[in-house]
Amino acid sequence: MSRTSVVFFDVDFTLIHPGPRFQASGYQETCARYGVTVDPDRFDAAVAGATPVLDSAEQEFDPNVFIDYTARIIELMGGDPEKAVAPAREIYDAWASHDHFTLYDDVDMTLRLLKARGLELGLISNGHRSLSSFQSHFALDGLISVTVSSLEHGFMKPHASIFHAALERARVPADEAVMVGDSYPHDVVGAERVGMRGVLLARQGRGVPPGATSPVIQSLVELLLLV
Repeated sequence: MSRTSVVFFDVDFTLIHPGPRFQASGYQETCARYGVTVDPDRFDAAVAGATPVLDSAEQEFDPNVFIDYTARIIELMGGDPEKAVAPAREIYDAWASHDHFTLYDDVDMTLRLLKARGLELGLISNGHRSLSSFQSHFALDGLISVTVSSLEHGFMKPHASIFHAALERARVPADEAVMVGDSYPHDVVGAERVGMRGVLLARQGRGVPPGATSPVIQSLVELLLLV
């Protein structure tokens, strides 16, 4: 096995998690401003039901994919499909704000311990948030060396080019890189297709597909035993 030189991380649901703005109550409040009535009790099922919108999307970055995904959640919560786009766009725009997110408890310590070992750390994200201000907002200054977002790059994971771009910026071969994320098809499979090693972060055991052969961890701390 090749030595590990750099560890890349997905951002949303891997390092940070959304607050109330993007939970059932937040959707209900946003929709109400647009005259759209939704049932917050249907939120979890709606999120699961809308997932195919993202999974079937073209791999070029297109904000409309995420707006359509959010609109589908609103529809599955009982909202009027003809009125769902406006609140969905507001929710999508708000997703770019760091203020609506919280760092998972295991992130700061794990990143610092990995950095102390001499590893380079990077971010590869399909989101449209600013990765340049990510470190300062979450008090991770000096830990992240390389960032690539689909917004700036033009393609989303699992497209090979976004992983190649990250490797080029880190100046390391694929077999010396590890990719950690919460999405098996986007983060793990996409990385492994270009020769990187993938690690699935399945917090609370969620998101592990049948037959998955890649390493699976439930806490970021477990990564310290793998790299």
